[in-house]
Amino acid sequence: MLDDVLFVAFPYLAFITAVWVGIYRFRNDRFSYSTQSSQFLENRMLSWGSAPWHYAILTILMAHLVALLVPSIWASVISAPIRLYTLEVTGLSLALMAIFALCVLVYRRLTTHRVRTVTTPADWLLFSLLLAQVVLGFWVSLFFRWGADWYLHTTVPWIGSLVKFQPDTATVTTLPWVVKFHILGGFAIIAVFPFTRLVHAVIWPITYLWRPHQVVIWNRNRTGTGRKAPR
Repeated sequence: MLDDVLFVAFPYLAFITAVWVGIYRFRNDRFSYSTQSSQFLENRMLSWGSAPWHYAILTILMAHLVALLVPSIWASVISAPIRLYTLEVTGLSLALMAIFALCVLVYRRLTTHRVRTVTTPADWLLFSLLLAQVVLGFWVSLFFRWGADWYLHTTVPWIGSLVKFQPDTATVTTLPWVVKFHILGGFAIIAVFPFTRLVHAVIWPITYLWRPHQVVIWNRNRTGTGRKAPR
């Protein structure tokens, strides 16, 4: 019963929530579909965290998607031991990079007053979920070796069964609980993403060419230092 709730009902609920709330937000508050960048408020630590985070997490996600969408090609890639070893080492390295970068971004929001002021509860929830997810991913990669292989024979068939509306949890219910938490964490992020700044990931940048202008007003610092501050 619990397995059906966690690995059947919860994934469907997370996906329905993401789609429905995402569409509703886009139709009613389109300007909120952005990263809500705080680069104007602090840039140095942001550059140390944002770029490594995006490079690492996008590469990791791409590997997961390739195995999910074209499992035969992925199976061919990992069939040679040297390629499997390379993928394992690369995955661990990228997970470490993602953890470091996310810790920098969290530290930046905790220690920079202007950035902390504009950080919402949804932002903290998002950072917590992302940090937990990448730490679990690193843990799984480190202590449950050859994930590039067993992921193909456990998680991929289960997700395929969900897509076909013929859910079969047999391949995931026998996995260790830390792996299950990592899988469920991914769906938890899917469920909360339409409520957070993550929604910018589903909007192609080309839409900025025809959407109305956003006005940014700069005010000179009245102390006479000549520096400017955004408003």
